[in-house]
Amino acid sequence: MNRSRFVGLALAAFGIVFLSFVVRGTTRLVAPYEVAVALSAPILFAAAALLVGLVALATLDATGIRPLE
Repeated sequence: MNRSRFVGLALAAFGIVFLSFVVRGTTRLVAPYEVAVALSAPILFAAAALLVGLVALATLDATGIRPLE
């Protein structure tokens, strides 16, 4: 993976987090809080998983085990 793809994935992860909050907020307008949380939670977990993977890749790059191209 090259550095520009890494940065693009990081920006995408933060965009997915923002999308999660938008889904939660707009769902709250028409449904109860529990439904809004249930709809936005999978989106937030996907973003968290992507961020964990990116942190792992950054750690491997910083330690020199697997450098980014």
